[in-house]
Amino acid sequence: MPEINENTQTLLNSFEEADDSEHKSYKLYNFRRPDKFSKDNLRALRDIHREFSKAISLILSGYLRMRVEIDIVSVDQLTYEEFVRSMPSPISVGVFEFEPLSGQILLGMSFEVISCIVNRMLGGIGTVDPQSRELTDIEKALAKKVINIILQSLEDSWNTIVPVTGKFISLDDNYQSIQVATAGEIVALLTFEVQIAGKHYGLFSICFPYPVLEAVLGHLSTQHIFQTKGLTASNDERMKMISKLNTSNVDFRVQFGQCSITMDDFLQLAEGDIIKLDNKVQDDLIVKVNGEKKFFARPGTIKNNICVKITEVYDEMHELLRNYF
Repeated sequence: MPEINENTQTLLNSFEEADDSEHKSYKLYNFRRPDKFSKDNLRALRDIHREFSKAISLILSGYLRMRVEIDIVSVDQLTYEEFVRSMPSPISVGVFEFEPLSGQILLGMSFEVISCIVNRMLGGIGTVDPQSRELTDIEKALAKKVINIILQSLEDSWNTIVPVTGKFISLDDNYQSIQVATAGEIVALLTFEVQIAGKHYGLFSICFPYPVLEAVLGHLSTQHIFQTKGLTASNDERMKMISKLNTSNVDFRVQFGQCSITMDDFLQLAEGDIIKLDNKVQDDLIVKVNGEKKFFARPGTIKNNICVKITEVYDEMHELLRNYF
């Protein structure tokens, strides 16, 4: 075998390096299943719906008067055909739209979840029907009500990214009769685990076909979500927030005064005893809301009912000066 001189060996080594660099300059691409959602898009979807899962957990817990915990477990992209094949049957599927986005979105709830919720809405303790079956007409009406509640919360979560209006379309018992995308179209599938009363488990999922989100992919980035979190709420959002707060219960108390007594004196108190407070008759009373001092007020009566009249907003310096003088 002829010997290879130094110049020949250097030439051969350069060929090998060039061959390696050529292989690194390209990557395999699956034309039957292209990746239309970037990793950043999928992370943004997870962030949006993580907030949604927290919100809807609280809403359903209050609505059903039982503990409901919902956590997002995965965000994937796959073809619509693969998605349909992976879903069980029967399953309650809500079809809805996010106007002005084009196309329809699917929300599927497993029978374990929907049967437990429906049982609770009908006055039960929230048990799961052991036999999987299609819902009755009455159960479908109740399921639509729950899906509309979920849709409202989903709309609120998306409005922090892009303004959308949810519109319920229909309710079906399986995915086979629904065609919101072609078989090879890529969809973003979000899967949630539902835990009800700490003992019943199930899944529900949300399917976004690519054409629905194509126009807003620029907004689906973790950077955009981080930037929009600090934006000031619009007037409509403020009014919605105020309308929700209007029905909230708050603890409202009026402090007539304070004093210090010994434990022995306290134990010997009886009806008719008089306790001297540190307030003067002409002093304003302090009004506390949820334990915080908020207003000054004057005592009085209206139609034999004890009441107070708010005089001004509480000011700590005003109270200190009043005690000083």
